[in-house]
Amino acid sequence: MDNSYIEIRSVTKALGGNTVLDNVSLVLPRGSVTGLRGHNGSGKTMLLRAIAGLITLDSGEITIEGKRLGRDISFPPSMGLIVENSGVWGYMTGLDCLCMIAEINKIISKTEVREAIKRVGLNPDDKRKFRKYSLGMKRRLMIAQAIMEKPDLLLLDEPTNALDPGGVDLAHDILAAEKARGATIVLASHVDDKVMSLCDKVCSMANGRLEEARE
Repeated sequence: MDNSYIEIRSVTKALGGNTVLDNVSLVLPRGSVTGLRGHNGSGKTMLLRAIAGLITLDSGEITIEGKRLGRDISFPPSMGLIVENSGVWGYMTGLDCLCMIAEINKIISKTEVREAIKRVGLNPDDKRKFRKYSLGMKRRLMIAQAIMEKPDLLLLDEPTNALDPGGVDLAHDILAAEKARGATIVLASHVDDKVMSLCDKVCSMANGRLEEARE
């Protein structure tokens, strides 16, 4: 039985005369965890953006359950996303920010939003505005917004950035639970921290090219 969920075929993208994705092909099986490792500028974030439908490809295609991204569908139908410089409204509390985001799809209530915030070790009743959060708190809230709707697909760029060791352990446990739930996860990181141990496959990226994969 074919378990492929997302198929990336010969994807190429150039920005400002620089090739940021260079003939990238990859299959993401449903329920798998795939790691993308590489230095800043290697193409990891751009590949996540491509899978998320946030950029237009120069050539190649990405299909999700057989539907072509950018033609049949604009975005993955069930996705949680963290990309570089992710953030929300600095003048709002964390709870208010995530409730605002939850209004887009209207598939969860305030109760589920609160549960997601608690799950990442934050207090949903914290009255501080997002701009007053520490970097680690901001990253935790971004993880909460990615997981709160229990999406089929999680695309996470440097999910443990700015987290202390306890935060990294918590992120690992959360992502392990998401994997057990059946989510398909793509993790991009330039470091080999604890969450990368969850990967079924780790691919290296450099200069926009996908290099060797380690199972």
